[in-house]
Amino acid sequence: MKLTKTEEQLMQLLWKKEKAFMKDLLDLFDEPKPAATTVATLLKRMTDKGFVAYNEMGNSREYYPLVKKTDYFSGQVNGMIKSFFNDSAAQFASFFTKETNLSEAELKELRKIIDEQIEKKKK
Repeated sequence: MKLTKTEEQLMQLLWKKEKAFMKDLLDLFDEPKPAATTVATLLKRMTDKGFVAYNEMGNSREYYPLVKKTDYFSGQVNGMIKSFFNDSAAQFASFFTKETNLSEAELKELRKIIDEQIEKKKK
């Protein structure tokens, strides 16, 4: 399941805080801040989707993420590879290295990462 752009923005704040009350999340938004009702609606939808849960503390709810940021991002990247690159990580890597403005140092770092992963697969 996927989050909308607005839900993702709120989720980024929750990942950063790890646990937060709605008021804390509202304080983290840049101006102009969204209405409290908007954030409450987003949190409800995200709870219904299984991305967020909460602990009740009196009349307040302390929200926390149920999905790790790396797991969500991995799913998004894999979905993009499937949709746009014929489910080929090699086509994605080719596009990424050719179409982004990577420096020589960044390309060398990518090569190092790939070489390390190749060595791990050999073992």
